[in-house]
Amino acid sequence: MSGQRVSCGVEYAHVHEISLALQESGRSGYDFVSVPLVHPRFVREHIEGKAKDRPGAFTRSDLLLTSSDWNSLVVGRLSQTSCVLCESEEWTVRSNHEAALQQELTYAAHLGLPAIMVSLTSARCVNLARLLHNRVAAGVSYQVWVKVSLQAPCDLSRQLRSDMPEFDSDFMTDTWTWWNRFHSIANIEKKIGVALEITADLPEKDVMERWLGEPIRCAILPTSIFLTNKKGYPVLSKLHQSLVKCLFKLHVQFIISGPMRHSHVKLYQQYLDHILSPEGDALVDFARGYEDFLQCPLQPLMDNLESQTYEVFEKDPVKYAEYEKAMVEALKEKIPDELKDEKEIVVMIVGAGRGPLVRKALAAAQIAQRKIKIYAVEKNPNAVVTLQSQQDENWGNLVTVVSCDMREWDAPEKADLLVSELLGSFGDNELSPECLDGAQKFLKDDGICIPSSYTSYLSPVQSSKLYNEIRQSRERDKHILAHFETPYVVYLQNKKELAPSQPLFTFSHPNRDSVIDNRRYKSLQFKIVIDSVIHGLAGYFETTLYKNIKLSIKPDTHSKGMFSWFPILFPLKEPIPVRCGDICEIHFWRCSSKKNVWYEWCVTSPVITPIHNPNGRAYTIGL
Repeated sequence: MSGQRVSCGVEYAHVHEISLALQESGRSGYDFVSVPLVHPRFVREHIEGKAKDRPGAFTRSDLLLTSSDWNSLVVGRLSQTSCVLCESEEWTVRSNHEAALQQELTYAAHLGLPAIMVSLTSARCVNLARLLHNRVAAGVSYQVWVKVSLQAPCDLSRQLRSDMPEFDSDFMTDTWTWWNRFHSIANIEKKIGVALEITADLPEKDVMERWLGEPIRCAILPTSIFLTNKKGYPVLSKLHQSLVKCLFKLHVQFIISGPMRHSHVKLYQQYLDHILSPEGDALVDFARGYEDFLQCPLQPLMDNLESQTYEVFEKDPVKYAEYEKAMVEALKEKIPDELKDEKEIVVMIVGAGRGPLVRKALAAAQIAQRKIKIYAVEKNPNAVVTLQSQQDENWGNLVTVVSCDMREWDAPEKADLLVSELLGSFGDNELSPECLDGAQKFLKDDGICIPSSYTSYLSPVQSSKLYNEIRQSRERDKHILAHFETPYVVYLQNKKELAPSQPLFTFSHPNRDSVIDNRRYKSLQFKIVIDSVIHGLAGYFETTLYKNIKLSIKPDTHSKGMFSWFPILFPLKEPIPVRCGDICEIHFWRCSSKKNVWYEWCVTSPVITPIHNPNGRAYTIGL
């Protein structure tokens, strides 16, 4: 799915002519159909029983459609009876239905279906999970969509309480625990995802959001949840619309199921197309295609950035506007109005790149009506070429370009204003503290730093999708656990934040401490409010540029429209199951040597994990 248009299918309870069903669904605007692989009344017995030696084919022929149609337009549903009875304690019953499922799974592979769907109706799913996991592990082309209801129906809940006394009542009514049990037994396989059936009565917000951390492949929308507007067309309630939009952002496909309750089945697809039309948002537009895509954090101090990297970040519509506001305020404070024609302010822009902050400083000087002199300090010799060209063509004597590492430069005079944009996704992870501590020697005693401070934040997150991506990122020439001890910059989408983020490390500039030491340690405690699984730690930052002018990538305070930074993710080697009321205690270190800076982290409650990245064995940031 491109992300631009909703992908929608229609479910048929049974199909007489599959080619006609495809033609009808296509004319109605649907992209695919969901059909049973075998007629639900067709009893098959493989071990013993009356139907054991029944002659003839057990389902429709593959000749009814072309291979390309089977490959792209059909999702096959496994027999629900067999899915349930393969858990039977009676050997004959269980064996018959295991064989029936194996027969259907083999035929689905023969047809080349893109996906099969299996229904999960209780926590009793160990054998079913084993069968499907073994099939996927052996190598199949199709995905497995596990159909789970958003909420267990009341009548089913009552039945389960009497049928399965070994489980507590919360476990039986919480369908997420069914899915989590199934997925864990199936080794969190990437090819196994959720087909989430939306219910008319939606559960609490935390219950719904927890599903956003799961690998949802499709959302099933029963026709019974649609309301009818004054014109007779199907519509969804505001709450259902909000949920559907959240799912659409995860590139989820949709399936319309159940009997038609309006004049034509195409109306449901048209309605979804209408409410899910793309909305204009600078961050969303910029990040399209990068959702949940793992990237190594930049190291601009050790590596020289390329022109394309500079170009991307210079397009940010928010960051540089806020920097300009901060510089206007700082310039006005440094020189009062009555002295603005007599004094000149020395501005040093360290890490000037290709000059966006230089341009904003010149603009700020015009707005504040102050005279300034700018030093643009940059260590990347390729970016210095761009700075020198702009100096010759546009800036003239207003700007002096300095090709040097800011920590080694011997400045000819001291600065009133020291401006930088050295922050990373975790605030300090691009070594802003070390750089600015080295550069502050040429800042006047009453000088101003922009930014003046920044704080990193951390929170536990659930995302089996990202855990699977990391699990498959192992590199042969690195330590066996390196992929789980490396932080990743990632635009987090398919995740659930399990508790509000908490502040971790704060750095302020200028740093007037008698002994400057940027090593840090802190432990944080998070109260878990719903049964879930921790797969990693999400990192964010907030910065104060000057006084009340701030930038943030924290979810609750995110600077709207800013895309210069995605969050950072610190993985955990093993998923940690947590229950409502548990306290998750996380320990985090910022360590350093003469050559490198690195992070170490571990969890000590509700379980204890080993230290991740000891001595920076998997990941360091070069000084």
